[in-house]
Amino acid sequence: MPDKDRLVVVTDYTFPSLHHEQAAAGAARFAAHQCRDAQAVATAVKGADVVLVQFAPMTRAALEGLAPGGRVIRYGVGYDNIDVKAAAGLGIEVAYVPDYCTDEVADHTATALLAGLRKLAALDASVRAGQWAAVAVCKPMRPFRDSTVGFLGLGRIGRAVMERLRPFGFSFLVFDPALSEIQVGALGASKAATTDHLFAAADALALHAPSTPATRAIVNRATLARMKPNAMIVNTARGDLIDAAALAEALANNRIAGAALDVFNSEPLPPDHVLRGAPNLQLSPHAAWYSDASIDRLQALAAEEVRRALAGEPMRTPVPIPK
Repeated sequence: MPDKDRLVVVTDYTFPSLHHEQAAAGAARFAAHQCRDAQAVATAVKGADVVLVQFAPMTRAALEGLAPGGRVIRYGVGYDNIDVKAAAGLGIEVAYVPDYCTDEVADHTATALLAGLRKLAALDASVRAGQWAAVAVCKPMRPFRDSTVGFLGLGRIGRAVMERLRPFGFSFLVFDPALSEIQVGALGASKAATTDHLFAAADALALHAPSTPATRAIVNRATLARMKPNAMIVNTARGDLIDAAALAEALANNRIAGAALDVFNSEPLPPDHVLRGAPNLQLSPHAAWYSDASIDRLQALAAEEVRRALAGEPMRTPVPIPK
């Protein structure tokens, strides 16, 4: 089919422009939308050969409307808004861009973890309140060389975080069913036999797991109760890994020492959300991915997938086919 008869659709976007995508589309027809619901998406992508989607829902109904051999490209690391099981059943290839912000998220995670363990926010608040009592604010505080950082999941970003933290002398403990004890050992870490072991041993717990039935609300009252009272949690992965009410309760009761969250079940965070009033909690507005270069990198990599799709070439980063 000539390119002029093919259709590239962007369902929604938050970028200043789409110049990378338009250039990759070449002679193909190009349409950009700001879809907010499933029906709008299904209408917009009808007959499309290539679809770029940011946050809009790609349902089975939308996927069924694509042209034969159609492909879907997700702007970003996750793909929860795409019915990948339906896509696989329909023979529709789905790609994503898991590596556009690895350094940014790793930098953000390591920064939050280090600042939390050194209690910088509490120290700042104490000085502003007229106090000058370092030990009273800091205690208890373990030196980094005597501290264990736990990783729930150790993919691309988790490994980048580990490399950033390694010079500080931490010990590392990993729970990731996809990695063997030998693989974890080769990374200079120990493998946790169970999540119970991970939660109980970590002085800081970095969440880098995908959202699955096994991981949703894995941070809950029961797992928080197993943690050390001096421990903290950092989540730059998926908001639904944490039971927010349970975490707020644990922080209020000094059950754990602190947390740093960049992702949430509801975004933007509602004004009355239980986490807004929780103590010893760093909040950021899903900003870990950002740098001045990351948006352009995301669009350029997604546009390259458009070019591959139109040329009939294999996707660079296909979404894993669900079992």
